Amino acid sequence: MRFVDSNVFVYAFLKPRRRLSPPEENLKASAKNIVARINAGENVVTSVVHLAEIANILEDNLRPAECMRIERALAMNESIDIATVSREVCIAAVGVAEETGSGMNDAVARIIMRGRQITEVYSFDKDFDLFQDIKRLVE
Repeated sequence: MRFVDSNVFVYAFLKPRRRLSPPEENLKASAKNIVARINAGENVVTSVVHLAEIANILEDNLRPAECMRIERALAMNESIDIATVSREVCIAAVGVAEETGSGMNDAVARIIMRGRQITEVYSFDKDFDLFQDIKRLVE
């Protein structure tokens, strides 16, 4: 099982407002491929924090009806295990973020991954490269 970062879904679902560069097109294609594998039954883990981050970004960029359709699909997708995040995890994540220079949400993901013995993450965020025990996958 792998953790899936919010940026995978954001890149897959956001509609560009400008012409994408070739590297951006490749990134978007990779995101869509990962989402297609999840929709086909690949089991992954994300967190309620990451799901909320996806919702916030989509709601700023898409029509409300389209956001609701995507958010409902993500929340109901049985291939996606949505981990809860306690106050203790948040406190620990602040410490991990301070220690490593990562963002707090990435630190939350790392803590969840460690707790579930997950060593691979689908993400385009290079902050995950700060964690020696995690392998970042881009497709």
